[in-house]
Amino acid sequence: MFAITSEPQTLATEAEEDWEIGFPAVGDPHHEIREVCRDRGLVDVYFNENYGHLRNRPWASHPKGYYQPGVVAVRQDGRAVYRWRCRPTRDNMSGAGARPAPVYTWDAIRARLADGVEPELDESPELGWKNFSWLGFIAIGLAHGWFVHPKMFPLGRAEDSPSADPFKMMPRVYGFIAAWLVALLLLPVKWVGIAFLIWCVIIIPGLIEFHRQMQHEPEPG
Repeated sequence: MFAITSEPQTLATEAEEDWEIGFPAVGDPHHEIREVCRDRGLVDVYFNENYGHLRNRPWASHPKGYYQPGVVAVRQDGRAVYRWRCRPTRDNMSGAGARPAPVYTWDAIRARLADGVEPELDESPELGWKNFSWLGFIAIGLAHGWFVHPKMFPLGRAEDSPSADPFKMMPRVYGFIAAWLVALLLLPVKWVGIAFLIWCVIIIPGLIEFHRQMQHEPEPG
């Protein structure tokens, strides 16, 4: 088992050691492994050339863009027995969402090993957890940026840029909504309306940038 990342080997090794994943992590910053997998018909993963949302992670490095997730299992003779790639859309948080569940994936691999049939891409795997809706994804991004500028959730280093848990942003979202409701109850509606319009103007540039950075790949054909 190997993990392939679009970062250099130094960062791949660091992740392997820090996360104690128990299998090698291989850096593929120039997408050579990705191209071999594509040319051999194993799996052609998507990648995003616009990684502007990693600007607050100066140590992150994806020279040709960062990989979207994918899984391929290959027999010793080189034939695939399972293949899945994430097609980033607004339904799966631009690829930042759920992955195939481990037990489901292993069962699918064993089934193909038993019947010898080379599989098509798995288009509807059983997922490990439920994705946020696109509106929910925007909401937690805004919450991470304290409702001024959407901020995404790339992994970080504890000493210089710690990671943030998307699920822990929901209390901020609920609190923000509650604050507006309280304002409506206690203050003149006109004042609250003006404040809300000003807030909308403030967040528009960040929302435009958010949509520019996030990848959406329509279904082929």
